[in-house]
Amino acid sequence: MDRIEMREKLEKKLSPKRFEHSLGVEYTAACMAMCYDVDIEKAAVAGLLHDCAKYLSPEKKIKLCQENHLPISKYEYANPELLHGKLGAFYAKKKYGVEDSEILSAITYHTTGKENMTALEKIIYIADFMEANRKEIKNMKLIRKLAFTDLDSCLCEIMKNTIHYLEVKNAVIDDITLSAYEYYKNALKTEIEDD
Repeated sequence: MDRIEMREKLEKKLSPKRFEHSLGVEYTAACMAMCYDVDIEKAAVAGLLHDCAKYLSPEKKIKLCQENHLPISKYEYANPELLHGKLGAFYAKKKYGVEDSEILSAITYHTTGKENMTALEKIIYIADFMEANRKEIKNMKLIRKLAFTDLDSCLCEIMKNTIHYLEVKNAVIDDITLSAYEYYKNALKTEIEDD
């Protein structure tokens, strides 16, 4: 299935606002891929499909993960919305014919991040957060600038914002996100000390 067919199929599943966001991530990810010498088509496909399972209800997300033997952490049981990454990768493969493991991994981790991400994974995580349809939040100008100049600093800034936002809301924070933030914070510190 080519990207035009994927778009047509996805548009039937998502709300107009969510579809618009998906197109924004597709475009932003492709632009970032050009900047970082990452495969543009892979970035565009991952960006387009990153939320392809977002429309499912929390109950349906849990049920589908259980039926398809996708592991669910205690954080995901507490906040089933987090499951749309791994379910999105499952749907991308099953319903959109995506076989590329890099694309599937980028979709899987676009919400939580993880330690030692590939350039493509970083691009999808960042593009999802800051594409043009996203509302302006504190530090968004800095994040958008860093997106095209320093992926790791950009990741750190987004993760710091996300963790702070979840703490203020008293919401569940996935351990994967916390360990990813520490990983990149330490990597940047080491980089500065080595200069």
